[in-house]
Amino acid sequence: MRFAALVLSLCFAFASSAQDRVIALKAARLFDGTSDQVVQNAVVIVQGSRIQSVGGAIPKNAEVIELGDVTLLPAFIDAHTHLTFETGADYYRDSFEGLMRHQGEQALLASTYARRTLEAGFTTVRDLASFEYIDVSLRNGIMNGYIVGPRMLVAVHPIGATGGHADAPAYPPSRGIPQLGPMQGICNSPEECRTAVRHQVKYGADVIKVMPSGGVLSLGDSVDLPQLTSEEMRAIVDEARQLGKRVAAHCHGDAAAKIAIAAGVHSIEHGTFLQPDTLALMREKGIYLVPTLLAGETVKKEIDKFPPSIQAKARAAIAARDTLFRNALEAGVKIAFGTDSGVSRHGLNAREFSIMTTLGMPPAAALRTTAHAAALLGLGDQLGTVSPGKLADLIAVPGNPLTDISATERVVFVMKEGVVVRGRSER
Repeated sequence: MRFAALVLSLCFAFASSAQDRVIALKAARLFDGTSDQVVQNAVVIVQGSRIQSVGGAIPKNAEVIELGDVTLLPAFIDAHTHLTFETGADYYRDSFEGLMRHQGEQALLASTYARRTLEAGFTTVRDLASFEYIDVSLRNGIMNGYIVGPRMLVAVHPIGATGGHADAPAYPPSRGIPQLGPMQGICNSPEECRTAVRHQVKYGADVIKVMPSGGVLSLGDSVDLPQLTSEEMRAIVDEARQLGKRVAAHCHGDAAAKIAIAAGVHSIEHGTFLQPDTLALMREKGIYLVPTLLAGETVKKEIDKFPPSIQAKARAAIAARDTLFRNALEAGVKIAFGTDSGVSRHGLNAREFSIMTTLGMPPAAALRTTAHAAALLGLGDQLGTVSPGKLADLIAVPGNPLTDISATERVVFVMKEGVVVRGRSER
């Protein structure tokens, strides 16, 4: 009993010490995510897991970390990842959650992707669909401290129609491979779609991912045609709202996006073929666009590895991507940062910033897509800007990203909830 009491008291003492720990971060510049400017000679005081103050005197009991000629920023947020897989040189081996791998091996790979993502400065991701519940296990492992990675909001299975982008390839039924149903996200009526939402939430979904249009990297479906009816989409969104979940809609096609917008989704993912009137509707309703430009850039460079049917869809999507993004900027649509990493290599997420600026978005606005991503995820009161009271998720990049946006790809310091996970501290 005495030993147990001693252990308990030591645990309380450790927790109290971690909670009371004060760190002062000093950097040449700070971009706090609320303006178009950097603050010179910045000081950010962190106590425990929270930002205590920005500027002001350094407390006497603070551990001082001198970061030097860098810019401090709010840690990045990627609103569209797939941490449980990564495409490689062999389309057939590396697609569909590693079809040729055991689930255990795929889970181990996922843990390495998670670490890479965190070390690249992304402390939060919205992971939009996986299979075999690897995403749920990865999220729980990170949350419980078993492995290192970003905090994750997960979708479990994507919801879509039979033969659509969420479904498995058309394996011959004679092979004995089971057909997917509502538990795996495949539905063919409003009632089945409600059931599919309930299954995803039952097994751990933080967010619902729905596929109202076809996809680029699937074999059998058209990239731009609707795959769910208005009634099915309304059932999905209504059920998700009743269960307290937000809905992300994978939409390349304009007609499918109109159906999703009318149903009340929170974001349109990709949006490749959206027309100006649809973008205007998104602005009016406050629906976010997550453009995932990096995915298109990656596919463009690797297009020869894909089967011919996918190559044709990819070329059409790549040709439309730049116009979509410029039209969205002109329309004033809220743009949240998201990459579709998994299509691209994990850890390279920040390249999205450079692509956005190449297409006309000012560097400060590109950096603020992190704050938009926080708001989209329902975490705007906790993350996205460097503000007192928010979680101490902070990163540092060399130089000034407002004059060289590619600096975001060279993160030298990462702090997640007040704990330094990358970068040396100096007194």
